Amino acid sequence: MPIVKKDGETRATPPFTDEDIAQLRAGDHVRFYGTIYTARDAAHRRMVQALQERKPLPMDIRGQIIYYVGPTPARPGRVIGSAGPTTSMRLDPFTPALLEQGLKVIIGKGGRGSVVKKALQDNKAVYLLAIGGAGALLSGTIKSMDVIAYEDLGTESIKKLEVEGFPAIVACDMYGGDLLLAGKEAYRDQPALGDYVSVPPAEKAG
Repeated sequence: MPIVKKDGETRATPPFTDEDIAQLRAGDHVRFYGTIYTARDAAHRRMVQALQERKPLPMDIRGQIIYYVGPTPARPGRVIGSAGPTTSMRLDPFTPALLEQGLKVIIGKGGRGSVVKKALQDNKAVYLLAIGGAGALLSGTIKSMDVIAYEDLGTESIKKLEVEGFPAIVACDMYGGDLLLAGKEAYRDQPALGDYVSVPPAEKAG
């Protein structure tokens, strides 16, 4: 089964259907198994251009995952270098077009704009947060890597990863849920600090 929920955690293996995505809610902790594709700004620009020119994409993205990452070169004996997420909002101009082609899961860091969140709802897809600043940790879940398209882009080429237990958290679901926005609203709605008085700075010695 593509989606298995157990002990407060979700195991997910692509490809995904609309029904699979319907099981994921903002705040869910997910571990991915199987294939993840990587793509950043330059690769997204080329893919969207290909769609505009009615040309095929370099891989079938229906039901699949794209992770916003440009991994560093691997050390000797390693599959991949550091593989932390890049800022997702830079990909906002390109994301709706790929979701319309059947892309189901996108992974990055930071929030998404209203157009992307609407596209997630319209196309029954989800956006997840990977752990920023933990690229070395994330790379440990990646068991193989192959460049499959746009090799001339170097680190930004499209790569096919095979992963085991890649961790991420659902930030935006197909129902309009937004984990980051909910967190901001909860913080804003906290009651005033009441009688709290800040401690004045200590006087300088001497």
